[in-house]
Amino acid sequence: MNESRNLLESLGYPSTDLSALPSSEKRFPDGAQYRIELPSTEGPAALKATLEELDRLGIQVHRISQGSGIMLQTDEEIREMCALTAERGIELSLFVGPRGTWDISAQNFTSGGKFIGNRHEGADQLVYAMEDLKRGAQLGLRGALVADEGLLLLTKEMKDAGQLPKDFVVKASVQMGAANPVSVKIMQELGADTYNVPTALTLPKLAAIRQAIDIPIDLYVEVPDNLGGFLRYYEIPEIIRVLSPVYIKFGLRNHQDVYPSGKQLESLNINLVKERVRRASIGIEMIKRYCPDAKTSELGAEGLGIAKTPVTK
Repeated sequence: MNESRNLLESLGYPSTDLSALPSSEKRFPDGAQYRIELPSTEGPAALKATLEELDRLGIQVHRISQGSGIMLQTDEEIREMCALTAERGIELSLFVGPRGTWDISAQNFTSGGKFIGNRHEGADQLVYAMEDLKRGAQLGLRGALVADEGLLLLTKEMKDAGQLPKDFVVKASVQMGAANPVSVKIMQELGADTYNVPTALTLPKLAAIRQAIDIPIDLYVEVPDNLGGFLRYYEIPEIIRVLSPVYIKFGLRNHQDVYPSGKQLESLNINLVKERVRRASIGIEMIKRYCPDAKTSELGAEGLGIAKTPVTK
């Protein structure tokens, strides 16, 4: 295997998983090692409940993300979510609209076709996704989740062409699936500003990915059931040390899939976000207990995709 390992090293990649778990010297632009993310905040009502719970528990998070997407939010709902997060200096990231699992294709639902995931099928879907991004940006949004390599490259081209703001944060979804140093480096080169790694990667495998890339890593420490259902709370101190800069992401086990969401699931979503905030408070307590010197960002920090003042017409 030496020949293969030597080639990897000559190309600047680690040639083995890093079982020694070296400390990462890489940081966010403000010098922080970690930030906190809460996913699946589906709509303004759930967002308001999230913010109320954060205040009640006296904790802060840096990014709030949502899976139903830009397409299924009204202009007014997007403006409201932008305003609520912007006033606190929290990044808002909404998923890009029409994608594979919501299309008419059945392959996504077959046992052998799940690998297609949330990729966009055909040129028209790419155009629809580009329109989704532009609409969000025009309403003030400065962050979105992408799950397709082609669209990821197009986000970079759109920024160069002036169709997306330069400070628009493109978050590569966990459903992208790239899982090794070379494939994740490709995602960085295609335009990912942060990358959500697969949920079950061990720390040595993640350490090798960190060595290969500079962008922040997003990692679930509580994983939704449909992505594995793991609980990695006691790993948080090592995750911060080894993977910095890293978004510590608190999903939630034991609940139904709420995508795509709407009024029919609003009460459920409010209860779910309250519990995610509680889970985040448990993780933050662990950070204070086991690695109190780890540095986090202040709200409004450089590099966060904080929404602009929403545009009204």
